[in-house]
Amino acid sequence: MVNPPTIEKSLAWDLDPRMNEDERMESIEEKVAVLIGPDALQVTYLGAGLTESDRHTLSKVIQKNKDLFAWIPSDMPGIDPKVMCHKLFVFREAKPIAQRKRKMGTERKLAVENEVAKLLEAKFIREIQYTTWLANVVMVKKPNGKWRMCTDYTNLNKACPKDAYPLPNIDRLVDGASGHNMLTFLDAYSGYNQIQMHPQDEEKIAFITDSANYYYRVMPFGLKNAGATYQRLMNKIFKGQIGKNMEVYVDDMVVKSNNLDCHITDLIEVFHQVRRYDMRLNPEKCVFGIAGSKFLGFMLSARGIEANHDKCRAVIDMRSTQNVKEVQRLAGRLTALSRFLPCLTEVAKPILGLLRKTNKFVWPEECEMAFQALKLRLGTPPILSKPDPSSALVVYMCVSHEAISSVLIQEKETQVPIYFVSRMLQDSESRYQLLEKVALGLVHTARRLR
Repeated sequence: MVNPPTIEKSLAWDLDPRMNEDERMESIEEKVAVLIGPDALQVTYLGAGLTESDRHTLSKVIQKNKDLFAWIPSDMPGIDPKVMCHKLFVFREAKPIAQRKRKMGTERKLAVENEVAKLLEAKFIREIQYTTWLANVVMVKKPNGKWRMCTDYTNLNKACPKDAYPLPNIDRLVDGASGHNMLTFLDAYSGYNQIQMHPQDEEKIAFITDSANYYYRVMPFGLKNAGATYQRLMNKIFKGQIGKNMEVYVDDMVVKSNNLDCHITDLIEVFHQVRRYDMRLNPEKCVFGIAGSKFLGFMLSARGIEANHDKCRAVIDMRSTQNVKEVQRLAGRLTALSRFLPCLTEVAKPILGLLRKTNKFVWPEECEMAFQALKLRLGTPPILSKPDPSSALVVYMCVSHEAISSVLIQEKETQVPIYFVSRMLQDSESRYQLLEKVALGLVHTARRLR
């Protein structure tokens, strides 16, 4: 074992522009690094809660499959185009648009040059002389000070129909991944870039720089239907594992088991599929054998599903709102936590009512009382359970003049909450008879939980 490296990884191969997104997977327990390559920095991570014996067992499995990890882009063979490639479908009437080159400051210009050099060395891009569609690059500074190079494909995206390939239901994935004693979170190395562009569409995704124009040979970030293509690939690769011992949402992958022996078997099965399709993993972002982690904005552990503490803290630390924009921000944060908040719309009614008013903004006492009540609830949010098909499920409802609320309960030794649902009644609905409101509440709850 080695300690996690303190030296910041070289910028040379930092090609994943989404590495700092808030919703990315993140272990909620300590982790330790295990060396899997000849270089001192070539490590991946194990849960610190594992016993020394369990760490050794897991490390052996990882070592046997170390060829599945990529350290630089040349380690990636890429997905066979016969298996999956990204094809653009452009409306026939759409006319190609070449964006005018935008001015850029010196610091951003240097950052573009560095990124282009990395992409050229990785053979992800190629220079082009004659273009039809042409887009500008946009440089965004990450919180860690590094630069993220994005491409403004706004015009091209408008000219393409939406790929309606169904993405997994997040609540169902979270339910499926929770309640397991051992989890492993996997991350593909520069995942989108492992998928090649269809040769006929490569030149459509050209971008402009100070020195030359280039086009991507691999699927870049920013294209309208890239997420659907990636999910389609994941569903194909892990068809036999999803829902059984694995959950996948685009490029977030979690392997789930109840004990170490099962986890070893499950990992070997997943590694077999990764090798079969020539996918490569990012060792720096993989964590093996942990008891809990953030996943799709929730906290997962053997205890169940918990609210994201950072999201709760974001509401608790908010000041009383001063304008409509701040109310909108508060409403968005509460919506993200609604699964954990009983009777949310009933409690937050005075606050939500401010979004409908067009006159001068006023934060009355009833809004402040509701705000403080919500903060109090978020201080100790309930731990939710995933549904158990072998136990009875019960829906409790609360109907008022202006809102309907319900909770799905699992009947075990005690009553365990699974999901809270709440919504405001429209003006006409508020005049329903009590029985009609109950029926409406049941329909809404059934649709929300199906």
